[in-house]
Amino acid sequence: MDRITQAFVLGAGLGTRLRPLTDDLPKPLIPIFQKPLITFALDHLIDLGASRFVINTHKRPELFQSFFSENSYARHSITLVHEPELLETGGGIKNVERCLDGEPFITYSGDILTDINLQPLIDEHFHRRNDVTLALRETGLAANVAFRDHRVVDISSRYGEAGNYDFANIAVWNRETFRRIPPHRKISFIPIIGDWIGQGGKIGGLVNKAIGWPAAPEAPKEPAADPSQVTIRDGSPTRQRRAA
Repeated sequence: MDRITQAFVLGAGLGTRLRPLTDDLPKPLIPIFQKPLITFALDHLIDLGASRFVINTHKRPELFQSFFSENSYARHSITLVHEPELLETGGGIKNVERCLDGEPFITYSGDILTDINLQPLIDEHFHRRNDVTLALRETGLAANVAFRDHRVVDISSRYGEAGNYDFANIAVWNRETFRRIPPHRKISFIPIIGDWIGQGGKIGGLVNKAIGWPAAPEAPKEPAADPSQVTIRDGSPTRQRRAA
C-alpha cells in the first residue's frame, strides 16, 4: 500500500462567511465538540499515515502558536509558516517548499470536515504516475473541473472544456509542483494546473461518491480525557490536559 507521510494543511483563510464566529478566531480554530476544526483534518491525515504537518497561518497567528506550542499534535511534528500577506493556494504551496522533502505530499484545507477514505486517492496518484491528483466530487453547485478517462483535461474552462466535477480541496502533489510556481507571489493553484495541463502534465483525479461527504464527526464520549481538546478562554484556544 502506497503511503504519504507529509501534509500541507491550509489554515490561512479569513473565514469571512462564518462571521461573526471568525471575528476573533481563525476559522480553522473554531471549536467543534470542544476541538478546533483543524484538528479533525489532522486526525484524518494521521489515520491515513501522515506524520509531519506544515500549516500556514495569517489571521491571529499567535493563536496557532499557542495551541501548537510544542510544535506537535498527537506526537506528530507541526511546522507553522506565517503569511503576513495572503498568498492563496498556489503561493502558499510554494512558500512551504523548504519545509517538505522530495516525496509526494498531500494538501488539505484546514476548514473542512470529512471522513472520506483518502487511500484510494493516494493509490490512484501512484498507480497512474500522476504529477497531481485532485479529489473530486459532484455537488451540483460548482463544476469547474473537466475530468475524462482518469485525466483532468481542463480547469475553469481554460481550454473550453465543460467542467463536470468540483474540486474537494484535497490533492496529492509531486515535488515537481514547486518548480512550476513563481516564488513570493500571490497566486491560485488553478493557473498552475491549467498551464501544466497545456504542457502535457499528468493531472489526474478521483471522484468520491461517498454519501458521507462532508461528514460531521461524532462528539467525543469523554471530552476531558482527550489531550487534543480545547476550551475557548478570552478568545484563545487552550488545551485541556489529562490529570496526572
